[in-house]
Amino acid sequence: MKQTKFSKLWDLLHSSFWFVPTLMVILAIGLSFLTIWLDQTLKTNIIEQLGWAYSLGPSGSRAILSAIASSMATVATTAFSITIVALQLASSQFGPRLLRNFMQDTGNQIVLGTFISTFVYCLLVLRTINGVEENEFVPHLAVTCGIGLAIASIGVLIYFIHHSASSIQVDRVIDKVGHELEDAITRLYPDKMGRSASKLNSEPLTEILTNLERNAYPIKTTDSGYIQTIDHQQLMQVAIENNLLLKVQNHPGNFVVQGSDLVLVLGEERFHKQLTQKINNTFVLGLQRTEQQDVEFSVNQLVEIAVRALSPGINDPFTAIRCIDQLSSALCYLAQREIPSPYRYDDHGKLRIIAEPISFADVTDAAFNQIRQYGNTSVSVTIRLLEAIAVIAPFTHNKDDRLALLRHANMIERGSQDLSEELDRQDIKEQYLAAVRAIKDRWSLKNLEN
Repeated sequence: MKQTKFSKLWDLLHSSFWFVPTLMVILAIGLSFLTIWLDQTLKTNIIEQLGWAYSLGPSGSRAILSAIASSMATVATTAFSITIVALQLASSQFGPRLLRNFMQDTGNQIVLGTFISTFVYCLLVLRTINGVEENEFVPHLAVTCGIGLAIASIGVLIYFIHHSASSIQVDRVIDKVGHELEDAITRLYPDKMGRSASKLNSEPLTEILTNLERNAYPIKTTDSGYIQTIDHQQLMQVAIENNLLLKVQNHPGNFVVQGSDLVLVLGEERFHKQLTQKINNTFVLGLQRTEQQDVEFSVNQLVEIAVRALSPGINDPFTAIRCIDQLSSALCYLAQREIPSPYRYDDHGKLRIIAEPISFADVTDAAFNQIRQYGNTSVSVTIRLLEAIAVIAPFTHNKDDRLALLRHANMIERGSQDLSEELDRQDIKEQYLAAVRAIKDRWSLKNLEN
């Protein structure tokens, strides 16, 4: 449970604009105290012998540090303004759910932290300069370090301008979301096809499921929100300690309402409030979906970009096609992974948890349904959907996956019948037949339809 909570905390910190800059400001404060201490400890003549060290008097040191501090404050304000504009453009062009990806950009966080840290460092060093003749003190090493930070900030500013311009390019955004989707597939479906199957159980499964359906009672959720993560290890521990069989009713990414069924429990004769709290504690709820255990989250991000591009106000089928390409790549990758078994056993081979996984068909539905519905009047988008199905089909390894692809190919072909141009319908029909040939490469169409 601690690992799941830590994962959520890290996700929140990583998605914020304050965490990295705060760490950098703390480092800048520490650096200022260190350099001032070195200036006070080292003899002045040793510092003056360093050819690269700053060695002017108090007035010049104040002027330089004041100029650096004021310029950093101005640049930081400008950088924040540019960042807000970029977020507004991303929200309007790609959708508000894509803002999280921009806020997770470590480059922007470091840029903002650099400017603020340099500003704080100069202020802290500036306060130690003493121009009184009897007690004159100029921290030459600290001032030199401040000049170095200012030069580094100029390089960071150049990087920030380039990064801001490139980060809102649609191809880069789609590519980044596509890589996040593949990472989520790797994390949630770790095994290749042909690896070890799920653990066998000596108990008759049909009898267990029948008993569960008749005698199980529900554990209600005590809060509302999106299921972000489920601590399956802790849930297994609760089931073992209380000799229970648990059936999870929702996937990560689902929205649950307070008082709705969260888990079905078999094995306890009476309702226990403490058990309810323990089970609820294994579910982490939040205000929004995350990609930690929700593979459909990144799929929906690509779909949202595609659907917005197909809206009449934008009418950009090329962006939608780019999203379809990324989705097809991810589905090819997913088709080669082994879908986890819904049945989880303890070390003694006793069934403890039933949790239906997100299947290939579920992800395919999430990827294609809305794009098909909103893009049925675009011939190029319709053809690319059928091309994607033809590309994905050779990577599938079981009948259910190919049936899912065939179902979508049929829906896409039927939706094209309303097109007014006969040649467009012929082109779509040809691509549909090509997709069907790819799907029935190993199994005959007759067997698929049966």
